[in-house]
Amino acid sequence: MKAAVYSENGGPEVLRYEDVPDPRVRAGEVLLRVAAVSVQGGDLLHRQLVPFETAPHVVGYQAAGTVAAVGEGVTSVREGQRVVAFMPEGSHAELATAAEGHVYPVPDELDLRLAAGIPVEFGTADECLFEFGGLRAGETVLVQAASSGVGLAAVQLAKAAGATVFGTASSDPKLARLAEYGLDHGINFKCSEVVAAGLRRTGDRGVDLVVDPVGGRTLEGSVGALAYRGRISWVGQAGRDEQQPQLAPLMFKNASLNGVYLGGEFEHAPERTRSVIERLIGRVAAGELTVVLDREFPLAEAAEAHRYIESRAAFGRVLLIP
Repeated sequence: MKAAVYSENGGPEVLRYEDVPDPRVRAGEVLLRVAAVSVQGGDLLHRQLVPFETAPHVVGYQAAGTVAAVGEGVTSVREGQRVVAFMPEGSHAELATAAEGHVYPVPDELDLRLAAGIPVEFGTADECLFEFGGLRAGETVLVQAASSGVGLAAVQLAKAAGATVFGTASSDPKLARLAEYGLDHGINFKCSEVVAAGLRRTGDRGVDLVVDPVGGRTLEGSVGALAYRGRISWVGQAGRDEQQPQLAPLMFKNASLNGVYLGGEFEHAPERTRSVIERLIGRVAAGELTVVLDREFPLAEAAEAHRYIESRAAFGRVLLIP
């Protein structure tokens, strides 16, 4: 099969498009013929920094397609069925394997390209808002990096739940587009100081909940924007900021900070998280939620796709098409 591979960590230039052996499907696994790969921020982080055991290495942890084969003991899906899957590695290829528990059927009415952008993006946003964020109708939410995959999902889910939604982005055009998906108040972090703008628009009260996938100094701003006894769902280091955030102000607000990692919930609460993701797939299929697609690249141009995402020009999901 063809795959985007690398043999050393580094920038997008380390990716090569090559023939590699087809993956073997083991007991309890599903072999997926990939139709679309939703490139994740974690894919870029792994390519750049995370050690790997064998080379050439195929990165990537989410893809949609059809079931090519099932391993011994698999009963929930069948050959030829349309699915989306989460896997620890291997999505940047024509074929990929995933554990049966991480493979989700896709309704006939849902485009596989859209399905490829649901489990991690919407699942993470749902966890940040509800399981760990405790969001209730009538509260205020600040979504940092609101034009990202998780950000766009969080904006839509928070608005649908009856919240007033604030969001940050790097340009006014992005903020204008975010309004189409439920953003009530946009903050251009290139032109405005986020804490001051957020406090001003809440009458100096602050927001009840922040979803922060950026970390670093941005996380400090998230603390500053919180209301008394507010909550933060911290879900990543997308900003690659090496500065350790100063979090002492949390104490004086009696505020709380939850780290959120969807992979941990896959492991420790598999039945609950499966139910959440199945529900989210259904809501997208019903038109209640929208997977926003930015650009598609051929799998052969995976390096360009990674480079494009790192430029921070994307609004929504970037796909690779084998």
